[in-house]
Amino acid sequence: MEPTQENDRKKISSLISWLKKIIASFSSEEKRIFKILVIVAVASGAAFLWGAHRASLEAVPTHGGSFTEGIIGTPRFINPLLAVSDADRDMTALVYSGLMRLTSDDLLIPDLAQSYTVSPNGLTYTFTLRKNIFFHDNTPVTSDDVLFTVLKTQESSIKSPRRASWDGVSVKTDGPNIVIFTLKQPYAPFLENTTLGILPKHIWETVSAEQFSLSQLNVSAIGSGPYQIKKITKNAAGIPEQAVLSAFKKFILGAPYISTVTLKFYPNEQDLLLAYQSRAIESMSAVPPSLAETLSKNGKRLETSPLPRVFGVFFNQNQQPLFANAAVRHALNTVTDRKQIISDVLHGYGTPLMGPLPSGSLGYQSANKKQIDQDENARKAEAISILTKDGWKPNPKDGVLEKKTKKGTTRLTFSIATSDIAELKQAAEMLKKMWEAIGAHVTLQIFEIGDLNQNIIRPRKYDALFFGEIIGRDADPFAFWHSSQRLDPGLNIALYANMATDKLLEEARTLSEKQERVAKYQAFQNAVAEDIPAVFTYAPEFIYVIPDGIKGFSMGSITVPADRFASIYNWYIETDQVWKIFTKRGTVANKNSSL
Repeated sequence: MEPTQENDRKKISSLISWLKKIIASFSSEEKRIFKILVIVAVASGAAFLWGAHRASLEAVPTHGGSFTEGIIGTPRFINPLLAVSDADRDMTALVYSGLMRLTSDDLLIPDLAQSYTVSPNGLTYTFTLRKNIFFHDNTPVTSDDVLFTVLKTQESSIKSPRRASWDGVSVKTDGPNIVIFTLKQPYAPFLENTTLGILPKHIWETVSAEQFSLSQLNVSAIGSGPYQIKKITKNAAGIPEQAVLSAFKKFILGAPYISTVTLKFYPNEQDLLLAYQSRAIESMSAVPPSLAETLSKNGKRLETSPLPRVFGVFFNQNQQPLFANAAVRHALNTVTDRKQIISDVLHGYGTPLMGPLPSGSLGYQSANKKQIDQDENARKAEAISILTKDGWKPNPKDGVLEKKTKKGTTRLTFSIATSDIAELKQAAEMLKKMWEAIGAHVTLQIFEIGDLNQNIIRPRKYDALFFGEIIGRDADPFAFWHSSQRLDPGLNIALYANMATDKLLEEARTLSEKQERVAKYQAFQNAVAEDIPAVFTYAPEFIYVIPDGIKGFSMGSITVPADRFASIYNWYIETDQVWKIFTKRGTVANKNSSL
């Protein structure tokens, strides 16, 4: 033993002996007090150390947990090329991934793609695929799968709803990891097209175009998305009632934290609500505003986001010449109480609109607050004044306004066509009441949605149409307002024609600089607001009921309900406690750190 160590040992031994002598000299009462002080000191020290330990810990997401959600409708096409219903799109969003992915932060990030470049003229997009990307059956994803998917989308006999997005785009591969797209002309929103889910060529290549929509592969789907189908339960008629999905561990953006997601399918809102009340499901999407109001009062967790949709009354001047009169359009627009419609129909879950672009889209300009808040009597008086100055007078027998011209007498009477959806019917009835209060005679024509689309909208057989337009995330109003789109399959349901706005729309979609596009769209919106080819009313909000236990959730903007799953791989239920020093130094790896 070293001399220094021997000396230290003797000192400690001497100190202990001294303490023993001191304690031995204590009286019984002093010894009792001393023991209490020792116990308190030890307990305090232990508590301090435990508190320091707890303070140094941080909760981090870990894998595990499950949740069950109810959906109205039944998935028929779990296929990114064919998905049409909300149930189709919900399943497709979970099962498939594309070259790019929209996040809940409204960003486009590489998904299957590692990177991309755009040529200076904006016509050529070159994508490089990541390494080690796989379908759910562990087959590698290659450029051939991307090529196959896009060509199938463009095939007319497939009848894909996504075909228009890829019309005129040529695609080729340059090796197993390179895909090249060439456009005929620059199109700024093209990048969003590449969020299209990629099909596995080795599974689908033997399916003919005639069999494409009939194939069982549309239900037993295999993709490369965050979740893979584990089991689909069907009823006696073979209709899917439930789908159980498990986290795909090889998902390229990181294995989802939540292990299992179960989707249950219901035929209507009533059955969906009963399932929620009986706790058969934990969450619901696209919740009706009336139900949302009740759930909110009961303390349920509601997440909302404005939908990029424009609801309004679109005038058809070709069928109803009355709407060629600017004073009529101006008066109807003036007397419309958007705030009241949102309150009564949407229970406050909506945004008033005065123009053709929804909140959040490029060029959107918020409604004039003074005009929106205008008193009902003042609104009515202003509208009547507009018509009176234009020569309209009430008929002495029925009070309906009339205007005498050289061609005869024109009565302010017309019809509004809309669907039998409760929300639209109620809003249309309110519009009828508002417009009849200034001397119009309005007839409502209510149609089943399929009949409305096929027999009324497509052939443009309506005086006025109360309907909604889904504008999309990267708003391109061309299809809705360019004069070339006035007839089916175009979506210009106001049959609007204006050379100045046509030019603005043509130029805007070719510009890559955001601020330049914003300027074009603002000018477009101002021109439409002046012409009043429609009375715009509101943009509704998407309402999602989600369990309190789900963390890491962010709604972002929603175009279709399936967008709520954009970042589902980041949601989590289970957590683990880890020392903060490790998380700060990166010892606890970020799930995307290898990307």
